[in-house]
Amino acid sequence: MTPLTTGLTIPWGVDWLPDGSGALVTERDDFRVWTVAPDGAKTQVGTVPESQTTDGEGGLMGVAVDPDWATNHHVYFMHTAAEGNRIARMTYDGTSLSGYTVILRGIGKARYHNGGRLAFGPDGYLYATTGDAQNTALAQDPNSLNGKILRLTTSGDPAPGNPFGNHVYSLGHRNPQGLAFDRNGRLWSAEFGSTRFDELNLIKPGANYGWPTCEGTCSVAGMTNPKKTWTTGEASPSAITIADNVVYMAAQRGQRLWRIPIEGDTENVGTATAYYVGTYGRLRTVLKVPGSEQLWLTTTNADAPGGQPDGADRILRVTLG
Repeated sequence: MTPLTTGLTIPWGVDWLPDGSGALVTERDDFRVWTVAPDGAKTQVGTVPESQTTDGEGGLMGVAVDPDWATNHHVYFMHTAAEGNRIARMTYDGTSLSGYTVILRGIGKARYHNGGRLAFGPDGYLYATTGDAQNTALAQDPNSLNGKILRLTTSGDPAPGNPFGNHVYSLGHRNPQGLAFDRNGRLWSAEFGSTRFDELNLIKPGANYGWPTCEGTCSVAGMTNPKKTWTTGEASPSAITIADNVVYMAAQRGQRLWRIPIEGDTENVGTATAYYVGTYGRLRTVLKVPGSEQLWLTTTNADAPGGQPDGADRILRVTLG
């Protein structure tokens, strides 16, 4: 583990540009967007308009770079605004951000439980996590955008083939913030529990992941159980990434990086191992470096639970193997 860059404040979302020249990094409460080069050099490229905090977990959250960025220069952000949480598209020309356009609004917001992660799937569609906005009933309502994983087109429409004919891909989520696809194109997600269990889930279209009826594993008909659970003190997970058929999960309250191997091409995972326990404080986002056996890992110590001053956060580089 080596420090890559410093001077950040709650770096929340990270996504690589397809040409490998660097990654876009969002700061949750300042609404700033940076590019960070592979050597750690960082440059502010803009801010996301109409962003607001919630004095809690909302603000400028996920970022996803269009797979066709080299042609269209589109990037996507999930952020809190006046009326709720939104997904917006902007143009990043390699130097600066412009052309703010909302593609999906109407996702309820609250001080906590805003979800916020974005990721493109191998199918070319955009996936987004949403929290229950502290209204647990929304998670079980297939007509609500909250407490869900959403799947949409780059213009903001429901993706073709979605299980309910709307934006909803899966339901029964409390506050999912991790999204990653494995080598077989399957979607995995990490989710904050309430007081008992955090979860790692294998996401299937139309499946119900139980909240608020279930927290962790339960035996209620129609509810899909997680593949792994942790106590909230061990985890409180935000982002995940998958490298070499292993899920890596960044933990905030748990202040550690979890390594969870997928067992071959099965739907099962093996024994989870914790690294860096308490060494770097709260960990928010982890992402595989394309074409390299490395991960980037962001701290989130400048948030309220971390209690550190603005600029205290950094990106760390982890070498695998």
